[in-house]
Amino acid sequence: MRQVHRESDTPSHAQSGICTFGYLPFCDDLDNINADVAILGIPYENTMGPSGARLGPRGLREISYSNSYELKEGSFSPDDDGEIYLGPRWKIVDCGDVPVVGCDVEPTFTRIRDTVRRIAANDVILVSIGGDHAITTPVLEGLSDRAPFGIIHIDAHMDWADYPGRPYCHSKPMRRASEMEHVTAMAQIGVRAFHFTSKKSYQDAIDYGSRVFTPRKLRALGVEGVLKEIPKCDRYYVSIDIDGMDPSIAPGTGSPDPGGLLYDETRDLLQGIASLGEVIAFDLVEVAPPLDLPVKPTCMLACRLICDLLGFVLKEKEHSTA
Repeated sequence: MRQVHRESDTPSHAQSGICTFGYLPFCDDLDNINADVAILGIPYENTMGPSGARLGPRGLREISYSNSYELKEGSFSPDDDGEIYLGPRWKIVDCGDVPVVGCDVEPTFTRIRDTVRRIAANDVILVSIGGDHAITTPVLEGLSDRAPFGIIHIDAHMDWADYPGRPYCHSKPMRRASEMEHVTAMAQIGVRAFHFTSKKSYQDAIDYGSRVFTPRKLRALGVEGVLKEIPKCDRYYVSIDIDGMDPSIAPGTGSPDPGGLLYDETRDLLQGIASLGEVIAFDLVEVAPPLDLPVKPTCMLACRLICDLLGFVLKEKEHSTA
């Protein structure tokens, strides 16, 4: 039987009740999701060492109580001409976590694919919270029925590694994506950690057709200039690695690299991405709460980015159906 919290079940204290993202209703009937958006935690980590990325879904949920009001009542900013984002017009539920099998790749990826397919069949926007970046591969495979779509990837790293022996790991999801017939284009933004990237991997991405924008290039072109160069698609999947952000504002991750994106330019970028085409799903990965500072600024930033992008995507949907 489908189980969803009633509004009266919402706890009045931040440390009480079931810990869902932003105290959203919990839904465990994945075949009957009566909502516009579904949040899915994927607490998998096998490819970053002991960083704690597997604790990302729990860490974000614990911090996201501060996002509860905007998710349920809406939010606005004078910078956006008073537009109301999120709020009661939209129904958003938290579907809990994929039951990962320790750090065992194959059974875990099978469960991720199957869970994503079940959720996607409800025609909802899927928001996946990792976990390390390897989770993007089975999520993309599970979304094949929503294809074709392009990928917009925000990350410090290319994630096109080509070393043998481990086809599925946090340094290879974009290479795996390029091999999927239902993925039609790619843009990568914020990439700068080329000391982790072979020249061959970079060239493979360019030969595939990926448009690569370093932070310096983004600032030279401006956000509008980058948006104009992103391949045009009717649908997009957005994958956000928190290390795409500068470590001065996102220290809690296993692979920080200096010179990253800052919040305001990223917010403008996400708003522009939402206007390019239909964003069918997105993920946010690689937040490692054990590496975060005591006040959890990385978890807070990750929650902020999720709410920003979700708000922009739903606003575009609102305008398209007006």
